Amino acid sequence: MGLLNYQQLPVNTLVGADWKTFKSLTKDQHIAKDKRANYILTKCICRILSPFVALQERKYRKQLADKPLKNDPLFILGHWRSGTTFVHNIFAQDKHFGYTTTYQTVFPHYIMAMQGLFKPVMKWVMPNKRPTDNMELAPDLPQEEEFSLANMTAYNYYNFWFFPERMQEYCDRFLTFKDIKDDELEEFKQTFEKLVKISLWNTGGTQYLSKNPPHTGRIKALSELFPNAKFVYLIRNPYTVFESTRSFYLSTIKPLQFHTITDEEMEQNILRNYMELYRAYKEQKQSLPEGRLYEVRFEDIEKDALAITEDIYKKLDLPGWEEAKPAIEKYIQGKKGYKKNKYQYDPRTVQLVNEHWGEVLDEWGYERL
Repeated sequence: MGLLNYQQLPVNTLVGADWKTFKSLTKDQHIAKDKRANYILTKCICRILSPFVALQERKYRKQLADKPLKNDPLFILGHWRSGTTFVHNIFAQDKHFGYTTTYQTVFPHYIMAMQGLFKPVMKWVMPNKRPTDNMELAPDLPQEEEFSLANMTAYNYYNFWFFPERMQEYCDRFLTFKDIKDDELEEFKQTFEKLVKISLWNTGGTQYLSKNPPHTGRIKALSELFPNAKFVYLIRNPYTVFESTRSFYLSTIKPLQFHTITDEEMEQNILRNYMELYRAYKEQKQSLPEGRLYEVRFEDIEKDALAITEDIYKKLDLPGWEEAKPAIEKYIQGKKGYKKNKYQYDPRTVQLVNEHWGEVLDEWGYERL
């Protein structure tokens, strides 16, 4: 157990943002009265740390900026709570993959410099389990990079974690890129490529491994940036996804908010944005050539994760299966006793999912309740 209780965090994760991003994101935003102390402390720490951003910038320009990537990334896609973390951790056992670490998501500007100072402090204070599902947390474990990108550019979907009143706007601009401006998209691409290079430098990998649900609606942009990228898409029972996402958002996001919306508003946002993401994925995946996309139901992974992982390596022509297999098999065996959250679907949940996500139930063969 870490020093801090997640539900009572005195600061926001924006402490690790560069000052330009922090100012741009928070400009003219509404800050609730009961969140002002958290906001002011976050702002002060961010401002104190921001001069040190230049240390990494100099190293990055000298060592990495002009170096091309050896391999384009492997992207693990799927809506939140679809099993992407489990699959991410499986592939991370293959040492040729590099990834964004949990430490890097909070302090992306202090990787090539200052990490030796900040990471031990983070390890000391952070909880060792995710509050919603008991998955392990530690500074060096793989993490989804959207959190890191949120501290590197203001053009980010996870802005809604801080300002949920604008969640639908952020969905259309920064989740599906439907309403994104050209200059915003270009900054996203440049920032993400930079993140990939620093992540590989940090973890020693030769191919970037991404697990980032928001990327599910960005296949077109990602393919423009990485023409040979490959994708794994996970789908999970929508009834479970709805219950799990609602529980996750209502418990995990609240300590990070600078203002609040009602639980009912958040619920409606979840219902809407799920379909926005799903339809963007369906449309954009059509542009991928054969051999670049592997689709799988998470329920099938639960039945035989090792066989599915081997099949992904084969179908996507990924290198290193035989070398990585012992570590992957050991990891999977070690998770067989893991206790997942169990969800009871009340009639209202069934009604909402059938009404709003029936298209997904039918297309993927999930029986309607």
